[in-house]
Amino acid sequence: MKNESQFQMELSGKTALVTGGTKGTGKAIAARLLQAGARVIITARNTPDALDEKYHFIAADLSTPTGTQKVVEAITATFGGVDILINNMGGSETPGGGWNALTDSHWEATLQTNLLAPVRMDKGLLPYMITQGGGVIIHIASIQAKLPLYESTLPYAAAKAALVNYSKGLSNEVAPKGVRVLTVSAGFIQTTAAERMIDRLAENSGSTHEAALNELMAALGGIPMGRPAQPEEVAELVGILVSPRAAYLTGANYTIDGGTIPTL
Repeated sequence: MKNESQFQMELSGKTALVTGGTKGTGKAIAARLLQAGARVIITARNTPDALDEKYHFIAADLSTPTGTQKVVEAITATFGGVDILINNMGGSETPGGGWNALTDSHWEATLQTNLLAPVRMDKGLLPYMITQGGGVIIHIASIQAKLPLYESTLPYAAAKAALVNYSKGLSNEVAPKGVRVLTVSAGFIQTTAAERMIDRLAENSGSTHEAALNELMAALGGIPMGRPAQPEEVAELVGILVSPRAAYLTGANYTIDGGTIPTL
């Protein structure tokens, strides 16, 4: 059996890209892959104040085709391609108030960030994986694909549902070519982005942060584990899925939500 130190270096020689990798879940995933021995590239719109030199950073807005192309060209020129692609970037900036508070701009921006950005990243980086006969793509989705919060994040939920469906279809197409495609659907994660969303809900409803949090938890049906997930817990699942230990896994959607989804 492998010992823990061997597992920590099981991605040695691999190059990985984590989109949205400077904070929250993306930051935790990048750290987990680095710990496993991978060379890790991270992207974000803006350069963080304290950038760890262990990572190769590319500043780009992946919600635009131009931003995606910038990242693909930079990676191709420097590394040739990647062995692991974690499409983690996502989020919701839509206002509360239900369907009638949403404009076309809200829908378009959310779809660009949560669906079309990963589709474009896949299209740009898949050819390298296919040529070398192997690779892993992880799409970070959300349990909102099954439990949409109509009051505040309906466009986000719809985009993530589309991402799950796309991911399954892509996996069937590229599995014979040696590329594994998987989805991780996360529940409520305790990140700064989640805290900002709660603040927006509180502002729109004229309530407190705590009340908005309780309302959000209730809308999800509660969390049997009794708490939100930590980013490092999601990162650990991703670390396993991209490793050689998961070599026969593709096309599946792994839910990590503390038991929130009430169905089998």
